[in-house]
Amino acid sequence: MEKYQKIVHNKNTVSQLKELAEIHPGRVAFSTSFGLEDQVIGHMILSNAIPIRVFTLDTGRLFTETYTVWKETVEKYGQTIEAFYPDTTEVEKMVTQKGPFSFYESVENRKECCNIRKVIPLKRALQDVDVWVTGLRAEQSSARSNLAFFELDDAFGLVKFNPLKDWSFNDLKIYVEKHNVPYNKLHDKGFVSIGCQPCTRAIKEGEDFRAGRWWWETSAKECGLHATRTDEPIIKVKKI
Repeated sequence: MEKYQKIVHNKNTVSQLKELAEIHPGRVAFSTSFGLEDQVIGHMILSNAIPIRVFTLDTGRLFTETYTVWKETVEKYGQTIEAFYPDTTEVEKMVTQKGPFSFYESVENRKECCNIRKVIPLKRALQDVDVWVTGLRAEQSSARSNLAFFELDDAFGLVKFNPLKDWSFNDLKIYVEKHNVPYNKLHDKGFVSIGCQPCTRAIKEGEDFRAGRWWWETSAKECGLHATRTDEPIIKVKKI
């Protein structure tokens, strides 16, 4: 993996993204949920016209504020963001059989909902992709504390690039303000990790970063998109 080792050393994030796009032309994709992390990366890609596909997963249960920042982002950069939706038949079957809030009833039901609305659409979005760019940060949870810049994702069979792994939440806010990046106004109301509306709440001072996600559960706060990382990173280096 020498090519990735060269990318992470002595280059800023924009240069890293440009080089990735050159190494894997047409086969690098960035998934955005329009949170602060993703707005920072999105700004880097879209404002520099880096040829990396930008897409989002619309679960059908997003906050109005999320759709608003989606619209603002498209308007600011004048570029499209691909939308991937869950299979209508699968959603209809689940809701008909279990009701609109089945995810509150058990971890199994919640994971079923996440799988239908997020994981399966993501698999379609990542077809023919070599490198998946994400906004994951080590600070977000204990499960992500050993995050690497580059690592293998066994579930999707590709390389994952986490350029903001060592950024703090405050780093993100400073960057967004400095570059006038559109952001989700829920961040001003105590929301730090923003997902589907029924499954996300603001956090209180001192609470874990992921405490606002699936707050009624005591299990790991993951939906399946990033839960199957290999234990062995490709490259793990200090912040550059």
